Amino acid sequence: DRRREAPAAASPIQPIIKDVGEIYSRLLDHRPVIQGEIRYFVKEFEEKRGLRELRVLENLKNTIFETNEHVLPKCEQAMHDNLNEAIKRLQAANDKIHRLQEREHEERKLQADKLMAREEKRVAHWEELMKEQQNKQAEVDEEHRKAVERLKEQYSEMEKELAKYVSF
Repeated sequence: DRRREAPAAASPIQPIIKDVGEIYSRLLDHRPVIQGEIRYFVKEFEEKRGLRELRVLENLKNTIFETNEHVLPKCEQAMHDNLNEAIKRLQAANDKIHRLQEREHEERKLQADKLMAREEKRVAHWEELMKEQQNKQAEVDEEHRKAVERLKEQYSEMEKELAKYVSF
């Protein structure tokens, strides 16, 4: 019974609750207004942004076309010309370096040949000097041997003479 009576008893309060809900929704519930403002902002933002991005893409397309059609061929031609010039210069420098290396090699060979000739001359001079020294040594040895023999003879004569005088 009580369940059936509660809705009947609440009926005089029903219009009050309904009025309070309306007042609340009009004064305090800002969701519908905010949602409308958000939709408006998103719509404006997307339209302006879409046009701006379209312009940016169009400018980018024009820049790429200009680069492909005009700048890139000029750069390729300039690069080709400069590379050919650089290759020619490098080849000339390479040739000069090669000639310098050949001259330096020939000069080193000439210096080595001169050094070898001087070394051979020095060795020959040294051998000649050593032969001379051996000959002089042989001469000095011979003179010494002769001098020793002379002195032996002289001393033996002196001994003989001294032996004569000792017998007195």
